Amino acid sequence: MQRHVSFPISGMTCASCSSRIEKVLNKKEGVKAQVNLAIEKADITYDDELLSASHLVEEVHRLGYEVPNERKEFDVFGMTCAACSTRVEKVLQKTEGVQSANVNLANETATVSYKEGFLNEEKIIEKVRHLGYDASVRKGEEAKAVRKEKDLKKKQIQLIGATILSLPLLLTMLDHLFGLPVPMLFMNPWFQFLLATPVQFIIGWQFYRGAYHSLKNKSANMDVLIALGTSAAYFYSLSETLRYTFGRHDEVHLYFETSAILITLVLLGKYFETRAKGRTTEALSALLNLQAKEATVIREGKETTIPLEEVAQEDILVVKPGEKIPVDGVVISGQSYVDESMITGESMPVGKETGDEIIGATINKQGHLRMKATKVGKDTALAGIIKIVEEAQGSKAPIQRMADVISGYFVPIVVAISALTFIGWFTVASPGVFTTALVAAIAVLVIACPCALGLATPTSIMVGTGKGAELGILFKSGEHLEKAQSIDTIVFDKTGTITQGRPEVTDFTADFDTLSLAASAEHLSEHPLAEAITAYAKSQSVPILEVSDFSAVAGHGINASIQGNSVLIGTRKLLKEENVEYSSYDPKMTELESEGKTVMLIAVNARVKGIVAVMDTIKDSAKQALNDLKSEGIKLVMLTGDNERTARHIANEAGIDEVTAEVLPEEKAEEIKKLQAKGHRVAMVGDGINDAPALAVSDIGIAIGTGADVAIEAADLTILRGDLTLIPKALLLSKKTMKNIRQNLFWALAYNTAGIPIAALGLLAPWVAGAAMAFSSVSVVSNSLRLKRMKL
Repeated sequence: MQRHVSFPISGMTCASCSSRIEKVLNKKEGVKAQVNLAIEKADITYDDELLSASHLVEEVHRLGYEVPNERKEFDVFGMTCAACSTRVEKVLQKTEGVQSANVNLANETATVSYKEGFLNEEKIIEKVRHLGYDASVRKGEEAKAVRKEKDLKKKQIQLIGATILSLPLLLTMLDHLFGLPVPMLFMNPWFQFLLATPVQFIIGWQFYRGAYHSLKNKSANMDVLIALGTSAAYFYSLSETLRYTFGRHDEVHLYFETSAILITLVLLGKYFETRAKGRTTEALSALLNLQAKEATVIREGKETTIPLEEVAQEDILVVKPGEKIPVDGVVISGQSYVDESMITGESMPVGKETGDEIIGATINKQGHLRMKATKVGKDTALAGIIKIVEEAQGSKAPIQRMADVISGYFVPIVVAISALTFIGWFTVASPGVFTTALVAAIAVLVIACPCALGLATPTSIMVGTGKGAELGILFKSGEHLEKAQSIDTIVFDKTGTITQGRPEVTDFTADFDTLSLAASAEHLSEHPLAEAITAYAKSQSVPILEVSDFSAVAGHGINASIQGNSVLIGTRKLLKEENVEYSSYDPKMTELESEGKTVMLIAVNARVKGIVAVMDTIKDSAKQALNDLKSEGIKLVMLTGDNERTARHIANEAGIDEVTAEVLPEEKAEEIKKLQAKGHRVAMVGDGINDAPALAVSDIGIAIGTGADVAIEAADLTILRGDLTLIPKALLLSKKTMKNIRQNLFWALAYNTAGIPIAALGLLAPWVAGAAMAFSSVSVVSNSLRLKRMKL
């Protein structure tokens, strides 16, 4: 059959490129190709009986060009168990043009990566709907929350209706079991038929629909088991009712209550499960609620309030005291203090003035600010955080894939066991007694529904990653959340990771007036050491004086004239060249330099007045974090490009035993590989810039992000602020989440493994099996929700 596709090709630079691709493709049997260089596009007609579209893409790749991938997220509604999500995932993955598909049952999402031109959103949605589910392009958590609320309301109405109709039937069951008196009308077969039929075919129609689509696509899910079990009970009861009406009038065996109560219990379980699952995304909802809903923008010289979505880059915004800052930007006028705790974790408000960057969703505490929007929409810091959390909650950990495989085979095996149970009872255990065999077979079908198994992993992943986000720990995927538990070695970069990343004055031996002169001179320099001295002077409330002459001596220091004073600040070499005597200060300088500090002499009018020592100091959180990690048996290594002496001093002060210094950025990755070759599971902690190669090659890359610099691409885990104590918390969170998943899987599998033989032996009434099955899913979700309360 002839098919036509049109897809983009990137990487073509000249006419010979397009001609070469066209020539190679046209040599394939049944292919007619035209490649347009100007619009970088290929139009191809091919015979799908001779080759597939994927072969065409492979040919383009083999020639060294690229067919870009499109990545879309979809909401998928109507999935009831792991077999459903597995089936959707398999069908999408087998769809021509799809590179990968990941379907998450708990989050009800599908993430699909596909080749442009071969597929589009409508075709993917059509594929999902063909399977019996509904789908739409993801429009965000708020839109999804509205639909979930409607779905929950619908489930509630169905549950109330089923409960009202099933209660009289429950009373007949109690009469059979305990001899309780009930109205004679309730015992009438046709009255029971009238009550059970709406439950079976109106309220319970969803199970038939789900079973039909499942079997049509050559698979089986929970709906198949429910439909089989309840239909067996209902239609046997109907046959007994007809026999009683038109035939013999002896005792009849009715199981209308079994079918109706089973459906009611399943609906009850699904209702509670949906409510509980809604709580697993509370962390993401909380992040979304941080956003401002509106912004005040200057348009045509007037202040106008507009929805947040309409804010454009370069817009001038007004932020009044107490308001949320709408988007990321820079202050162009005004002064204030801003509460950035929800983004950076900094508890104290941060002072902001003209030229300072501010982050969307933080709160303007005092002053009136004007700002220019620099990042809007999906580019803001908060949007980056939300994106990471969404992707992590929608991803699969390796342990979940095992559960999906088990679920895929589970339902057909259960149907086979149910059939064997019926045959065993009817032929051996109770020969010829149909009702006993039927009840046992129904109990097996119902007790074995694999809902709990499918929810065991994704619910824990969602709650675990959400808990991490609340603390400022962003896992990029469920896979990295799982891998973090096995880390035994952590490699730290020094500058900006263990240390502040900016030098600070640690020692100053001169007087107040000398500090004023030094700060006034350094105020004109942009060198980091000069900034440290200026900042120190500001903290001491030292006045900055007017400088009449200034010059910088590259690598050695500065020379300035201030109010008739000649000021010289710099190294021994600089003072020696200027014939300034400093020998009396030499011992103190040597002592400070041995501690890894940069030491400068301050001379006024050719006389040394004192020394100033500057050092990149260790973060307040570093010692505690490193001590916590060592107590857990984690091996700590420092990897830095700094000199050996400084690195050793910082390592000793921080409590790190192993140091590799004077390493180039590209060599850091090799050092990581050496540790991995020795059998270590290695995490690398860095700032995500010079450390990017090492972050990428490590088993877990941990980026230290502050403010708007979150979500570094090379890392698997991002710490939202420079607080290193979050690293041991991240490892503990991983361990507790995986422990929670193992608990869920154990109980889900143990429940089914123990329940099936008990039901097969006739020791479990179908309605009891239904209740147990319904609440097994609720118990799994409830166990996952315990992670929200865990203390790290």
